[in-house]
Amino acid sequence: MIDDSLLSIGLLMLVAKLLEGLFRRGRINSIVAYTVAGILLGPLTGLVQPTVELQFVLSIGVFIFFFLIGLDEIDITSFVAVIRGRFFVAATISVLISLAVGLTVTSDILIDFGLGLDFPQAVALAGILALSSLGVVAKVLADDGRLREPIGLQIFTTVIIAELIALLVVGFTFETSGHGAFAFGSQDGFSLVGVLMLLGGIVGFTVASWLLSTRVLPHVIVFLKRVLNVPQLSFGLLLGGLFLMVVGAEKIGLHGTLGALLFGASLSRLPRQVRQDVLPGIRSTAEGLFVPLFFASAGLHLSLSFTALPLWTIVALVTVPMLGKVLGAVVGAQLTRLNISLPLATGLMAKGAAEIALLLLFFNAGIIEQDLFSLLVLIMFGYIILMPPAISYTVRRATRTAEPSAETPMPDFLPPNLLRFALDAVTVRDVMSSINHYARPTMSVRDFADRWVVPQQQDYVVVDGDELVGVVSLGKLRYLPKSEWASTPLRNVVSREPPTASLDELLEDVLQRMTEHGLTVLPIVDEDTGAFRGSVTSREILNLIIQSPTSATDMG
Repeated sequence: MIDDSLLSIGLLMLVAKLLEGLFRRGRINSIVAYTVAGILLGPLTGLVQPTVELQFVLSIGVFIFFFLIGLDEIDITSFVAVIRGRFFVAATISVLISLAVGLTVTSDILIDFGLGLDFPQAVALAGILALSSLGVVAKVLADDGRLREPIGLQIFTTVIIAELIALLVVGFTFETSGHGAFAFGSQDGFSLVGVLMLLGGIVGFTVASWLLSTRVLPHVIVFLKRVLNVPQLSFGLLLGGLFLMVVGAEKIGLHGTLGALLFGASLSRLPRQVRQDVLPGIRSTAEGLFVPLFFASAGLHLSLSFTALPLWTIVALVTVPMLGKVLGAVVGAQLTRLNISLPLATGLMAKGAAEIALLLLFFNAGIIEQDLFSLLVLIMFGYIILMPPAISYTVRRATRTAEPSAETPMPDFLPPNLLRFALDAVTVRDVMSSINHYARPTMSVRDFADRWVVPQQQDYVVVDGDELVGVVSLGKLRYLPKSEWASTPLRNVVSREPPTASLDELLEDVLQRMTEHGLTVLPIVDEDTGAFRGSVTSREILNLIIQSPTSATDMG
């Protein structure tokens, strides 16, 4: 049996990687190549059959894959930072409309299409159909040189919010559909206590993951590397930590994949230097072994059984969710005055590996049958192949017909992981403000408001000679009666000991710190002496992104 499993793994890996090379020549996503490898070796030739041993290896692959999704595409801090902005509103409207329209097909609310799903399962499946792929969108925009343009930043910011909302919907409804300790599926009926317990479990696990990954793990890695001389120590610690977090999630009633996703999302807040040290090993292991095997296993389960489904069911699953995506994007863009309805719609329709991974998870959990699984995977293939050129075309057409003006709305906060796609190895020194005069602490609030406040900047550095006094935020001034502005000096309203940056610090880490503290400016101080050297603003980072030549980033 072990020999058969090793033979299956060897064949799947070999064929998957060879097909990846061939498909890459035609600019076809590697996930399609891996799945086709499974189809060739499974349904077509019968050389590989799913076994218990093979399924165990694949279960490891699914945890690592969802960990990488959380690491690369989920940015919770940025999500919270833009929660009151127009991009959040546009993304939320788009997802809600997409969910509502998709639910008309996945449930029997209006018409029974015979899918046999209870309500939580129908919502979860509609969430998969409403999901967008940030990785695909970022790669297309970067390859076309649009990621650093206003239209590219608008689409990127909206998609990152929409993806997180849809993933949360899928994860929550999957847990409530009979697959977790807090489940309240159709067998037991709706339970408010169950919902609250599930939300508490998710929030508690997220907080614990964040504390571990940001407050404990970096210090442990640095300490052990200094004390112990062990090759690939960081890789072992991270991989072991991932599996322990998966077990921890299962123990409290969450699905292991949700635990892996949240753990990866929390690790995305690690400083860039630490990530560069600990992640190459796990990426190599995932991309060379587990991810190809995982998606090849999807091909093992594909069949033509979907042809037995009613024609109207097939047509509805192909067309209705797509129309919901377009409608949601158009309504969201129009209501928030984003003049990019069609490019945003194509961006939100981008699909990638996460959708197929979730469908395979639903299939293995018995939520969907093989016929529905096969049909939906083929639909996802259509999106994966067709949407990248559609995104390129609509964005190119939009920029050609209407050049962005100074009134073009831009995000107030730049998602930190934008820099992973747009900039590499850029330091504070490259973007530091050339301004050499700043507000003084003796200046009155009234004089400051009249002379210093500029559009799209909420925070300002206050300096006394060469000494940093603090940062004053416009939001804080709202709590000071205007009758007192003329008599109140700035020193009374500044936030003292604000977060700072150093000249040689990577811009990605600085932007992350800005977002975490809700600031649009950071003072720059000398790392050795603590002397004030200047400042850097989110607007200057945005200008650098827009003005810099696009790198040929390969998102894989």
